[in-house]
Amino acid sequence: MITYYDPKTEPAANQSADLSKDLGTPPSKSTVQVSVEIDGVTIVVPEGTSVLRAAAIADINIPKLCASDNLEAFGSCRLCAVEIEGMRGMPASCTTPVREGMKVQTQNPKIATLRRNVMELYISDHPLDCLTCPANGDCELQDMAGAVGLREVRYGFEGKNHLDGATDSSNPYFSFDDSKCISCSRCVRACEEVQGTFALTVEGRGFDSRISTGQDTNFLESDCVSCGACVQACPTATLTEKSVIDNGQPDHSIITTCAYCGVGCSFRADMQGDKVLRMVPDKNGKANQGHSCVKGRFAFGYATHQDRITSPMIRDNIEQDWREVSWEEALAFAAKRLTDIQEEHGRNSIGAITSSRCTNEETYLVQKLVRAVFQNNNVDTCARVCHSPTGYGLKATLNESAGTQTFESVMKADVVLIIGANPTDAHPVFGSLLKRRLRQGAKLVVADPRSIDLIDSPHTKAQHHLKLRPGTNVALINALAHVIVDEGLEDADFIQSRCDDASFQQWYKHIQDQRHSPESTTEITGVDATELRAAARLYANAGNGAIYYGLGVTEHSQGSSSVMAIANLAMVSGNIGREGVGVNPLRGQNNVQGSCDMGSFPHELPGYRHVSDESTRNLFEQEWQVSLDCEPGLRIPNMFEAAIHGDFKGLYCQGEDIAQSDPNTQHVQKALSSMKCIIVQDIFLNETAKYAHVFLPGSSFMEKNGTFTNAERRISRVRKLMPALAGKEDWQVTIELAKVLGYEMNYEHPSEIMDEIARLTPTFSGVSYERLDQLGSIQWPCNEKSPLGTPIMHTEDFVGEKGKFAITEYVATPEKANKHFPLLLTTGRILSQYNVGAQTRRTANQVWHDEDVLEIHPNDAEDRGINDGDWVGIASRAGTTALRALISQRVQPGVVYTTFHHPLSGANVVTTDNSDWATNCPEYKVTAVQATKVDEPSQWQAEYAQFSQRQAKYLKNKNGGEVAKT
Repeated sequence: MITYYDPKTEPAANQSADLSKDLGTPPSKSTVQVSVEIDGVTIVVPEGTSVLRAAAIADINIPKLCASDNLEAFGSCRLCAVEIEGMRGMPASCTTPVREGMKVQTQNPKIATLRRNVMELYISDHPLDCLTCPANGDCELQDMAGAVGLREVRYGFEGKNHLDGATDSSNPYFSFDDSKCISCSRCVRACEEVQGTFALTVEGRGFDSRISTGQDTNFLESDCVSCGACVQACPTATLTEKSVIDNGQPDHSIITTCAYCGVGCSFRADMQGDKVLRMVPDKNGKANQGHSCVKGRFAFGYATHQDRITSPMIRDNIEQDWREVSWEEALAFAAKRLTDIQEEHGRNSIGAITSSRCTNEETYLVQKLVRAVFQNNNVDTCARVCHSPTGYGLKATLNESAGTQTFESVMKADVVLIIGANPTDAHPVFGSLLKRRLRQGAKLVVADPRSIDLIDSPHTKAQHHLKLRPGTNVALINALAHVIVDEGLEDADFIQSRCDDASFQQWYKHIQDQRHSPESTTEITGVDATELRAAARLYANAGNGAIYYGLGVTEHSQGSSSVMAIANLAMVSGNIGREGVGVNPLRGQNNVQGSCDMGSFPHELPGYRHVSDESTRNLFEQEWQVSLDCEPGLRIPNMFEAAIHGDFKGLYCQGEDIAQSDPNTQHVQKALSSMKCIIVQDIFLNETAKYAHVFLPGSSFMEKNGTFTNAERRISRVRKLMPALAGKEDWQVTIELAKVLGYEMNYEHPSEIMDEIARLTPTFSGVSYERLDQLGSIQWPCNEKSPLGTPIMHTEDFVGEKGKFAITEYVATPEKANKHFPLLLTTGRILSQYNVGAQTRRTANQVWHDEDVLEIHPNDAEDRGINDGDWVGIASRAGTTALRALISQRVQPGVVYTTFHHPLSGANVVTTDNSDWATNCPEYKVTAVQATKVDEPSQWQAEYAQFSQRQAKYLKNKNGGEVAKT
């Protein structure tokens, strides 16, 4: 029998594929096939495949310890030795590539003796504590000892590990027990090859070798980013999750999808009953390929935190204390309030905000509730305040409101241009993939007012850092395009065949103007003209040039213009429609792409179709059996304005904390205080809940079924791990609210909701839970034309049309520095925390970042007499707050920077109402401020603390007198 191996179909795409066996060197991508014979079995595999992997494909298991299928071959343990006809000795099968006609023996007495001798040396340097070892039952060392038939050890167990029993428990999530280490280097290689941090090394040789995090440094104090790659790679109990040490081994596993950032990592939840012991990155996960970050890997404990609210609550006004009621009473109370408001103030007086953390199915139901039951289009989503310019800008140019590539596509990029994004902090799994490509030789250009880790780390360096002034993205991108046109570097064939000629000619004339030249724009951007020209040439001359951008592009008054300018840049250089290129927005929250896809904007039905389109409206009217409004509804900022003016009185807010996350906090608070009924559905009493009249307990991603859609348009299953703590999942709550309001939504399972989405949304027409379970995940569009999904967009055309160039004139932000506010404040994220911190602040991630700080350049600090750790008052045109100072060279003079993960920091107290001209996305990234040394927090923070006392009192009583650790 001859076995044929195809790297495109192996391993199987379905989630049940067994990838627990490490097969050594990753599969070769060569198209040349060779025939080899292993233990009498003939197998045809790609040239370059290792003998170890070829044997595994033929179901022949060769013992190994140092080999792992996500690491380069190492060949140190010698357990995988084989005999090859015509070759001297017994080579390691993990490092030996197959060749045509090769004949391999994996088992004979001589090989068996060698393997037992090797294993005997390992065991002699290992403690005899298997019964008490936390890895008992899940230890590769035990398994391999059994596989080679080792029954006795002759060497007296005098290895160095028995004299040195040091255990490093400094990391909050895992421990390092040096006595159990066999120095296989898998942890070191995982840190280098998978994560790209290089935090671990091997010190010494032979029995004296040991794994080190650096001289006199423990794991917590080292460069380790707690991604868990080392823990996953360890074949013994040397590196072990503390949850496993405390609770023992899991008894079953469920595949699900992470609920943090827009990478959408797939995880294997290892369970004991309905208790989650650990999250292990799934090697079948197409987005993360078996890797993870500290948040997804370890910070899931918030789901069972004592602060969880599990009973519905109501109150007549926000001055009252909450009172717990039944689900029936809470929903009846909410429905009556909403009905009364509409009767008094009209049908447009209420609306809803959907969540980018909830599933596609739940988001779809909320917009359906608004349109079918509220009878208006007053629905919006948190994408309004992050990536709404992406939807607008890409739709206007590429005719589709989403990114173009897979994450893996970056491995084919020759030049990567990052604008306004910090992947290693905000999208760390993609950041690790990017670092791997940079180590392979790809070039990097970063456009950012601040220095990010990728620019100048020990193992990645940017060829160009375009340190532009905040708010000048459009001028910078136009200048890059000007250089390409001015120097004749455009891709004429691509433009002629793929792009609309009229729009190109108009844009070409516009961009040629000398006011867009690097020399003319340098006073605007602050970027040296020579540096900018060199960066433009590097990108334009790349075989494959890829652009990745984040909130540093979209959260500006010119956010939509910036996105269109990026699309122009990709089209003029021909970097669209194949692997290694494209326009790639790095979405912030786990389902921000999905919330947009599901019709959460007030002007669009699911699938980005305008509410004024009669044929689209008729489709939904027939399915929902209602008449739909043809006029766009209110955006979030419009809701706030209407509330302050007395026209908007009721809000259903699912899974978003607008009081903390939206700009100009005092303005938001005023709007919320002006409403008669605010319904908050969430897992914690968040800042918005302080203004709510109804609190409906939400369910975490661990308590529900559904789907998320990540930044690469990848739809992935979310699978229920444990019962909903409040008794209902979020989609069930929305259904019951609709029923109390008189509208029946009849679904027994989220799969039925997805079936409806597929019936009504062309890009989702081929999506079903059955197909998702079969394929693992699907990138939309998925339809008759692309039944398996669409990994790379625009390969032949731009969704039936040609690409359109857009005129992107630079318009300076109205937010300008002056003598009263001489500094520009910009904001971002940090690795250990997530968004407004509601989840991560309730985990051990607090050990790395327990407060937001203000980064300030040494020159600006010296001018103001500010030292590290001082309280710094920050005043803007909108408000004041105070943060502790961190003097840093990462920011340029005249720019200060902070994160927004902690509500007490009040970062959005000082941000203004300025927003994108097309989408009202707030301009978080440019706020003119003054910074002065102060002695204490601001008045706003004192008021905030006082305002929070009632919530703390409630939580204390709820927890039986124990103060919650939030």
